Amino acid sequence: RDVIPAAIEGIGGAIAHFGMPVDPGNLLLIGSASGVPVLGAPGCARSPVENGFDWVLMRLLAGLEVTRQDITGLGVGGLLMEIVTRPQPRLPVADGNRDVAAIILAAGRSTRMGGPNKLLAELNGKALVRIVAERVLASKASSVIVVTGHQADKVEAALHGLKVRVVHNPDFAEGLASSVKAGIAAVPASADGAVVCLGDMPLIDSELLDRLIAAFAPDRGSLIAVPVSDGRRGNPVLWSRRFFAELMTLDGDIGARHLIAKHSEAVAEVPVEGRGAFLDIDTPQALEQAQRG
Repeated sequence: RDVIPAAIEGIGGAIAHFGMPVDPGNLLLIGSASGVPVLGAPGCARSPVENGFDWVLMRLLAGLEVTRQDITGLGVGGLLMEIVTRPQPRLPVADGNRDVAAIILAAGRSTRMGGPNKLLAELNGKALVRIVAERVLASKASSVIVVTGHQADKVEAALHGLKVRVVHNPDFAEGLASSVKAGIAAVPASADGAVVCLGDMPLIDSELLDRLIAAFAPDRGSLIAVPVSDGRRGNPVLWSRRFFAELMTLDGDIGARHLIAKHSEAVAEVPVEGRGAFLDIDTPQALEQAQRG
């Protein structure tokens, strides 16, 4: 008596089979009307991830008959790849606060600065990287990892006394991706996700990080939290552990923006004001402007 099977019967058609022993896609229906195959699409048909609906649709488009026996035979494989916005059915979803680690990328060579290491440049008597680390430490992040590379000893000295874990990236010259991977690899196993921060963004604050952590809700499909202003996405970005494997495949000096686009259905946009999520100190001019306030 559901709307699709009722409609098929209402126009004189027939239902061959309703239901499929594969998840996602278990509400699929096949039938016919006036000699034309009819496919009742479950909600997973909207997903870009391959699922049971795709298996049946591909056969129909190839002109192959899909029978009841074909559908029941698909159950041999059990579960297909999960849709990122759905919790793993085999894993319990914990209630309460999320355990989110923070990663600060501080390994770059500051090539656009023309020589000096921008992370060691001072604002109000403090190195940029220390300002960022202190603000991240003041947030609700459960732990803070700093990835070093270029002039690692000097960067670590600038962080002296702070409760951070320093991880050295020996491959820092290969680009940003190598530092992201070094940071992700160091995230504690207990963490549900990690917020990736840039060490040259001194205007980010603990409130911004806490808002990203609050927007992170895997049980509601919010697996990536991104600050947004006027349609523009900034940094830092919070990633669910579910994406760690993909982050570990990054290469070169390109970040993970393409993964945000790929998993757009899992993105929670957090509205922000001001320049904090967009200002990074890349050039002498930007540093001079920041020093002037």
